[in-house]
Amino acid sequence: MPKLIVTTREGETRTVDAAPGLTVMEAIRDNGFDELLALCGGCCSCATCHVHVDPDFADLLPPISQDEDDLLDSSDERDEYSRLSCQLPLTDALDGLKVRIAAED
Repeated sequence: MPKLIVTTREGETRTVDAAPGLTVMEAIRDNGFDELLALCGGCCSCATCHVHVDPDFADLLPPISQDEDDLLDSSDERDEYSRLSCQLPLTDALDGLKVRIAAED
């Protein structure tokens, strides 16, 4: 079972277990991180599940889609490691993935 390391907006870091096949968004939400709103429920139609991915893991993630890229463009907090957590399926290869929940726009 992959481990996901999540840093909140306040800087608290917590490691959670996540079942393979869940998205990063689902794992964060299911483990009580209330600040990740994920208003669309994972349909890639909002940007309220925005996270910053640790650079060491960036090359292991699926390519960003045009829809995801367009949604992230609406965020003042976007950087080169920004992703929508609903678009990141967890796999055993991502064990130890580190993400930081983006500041709210």
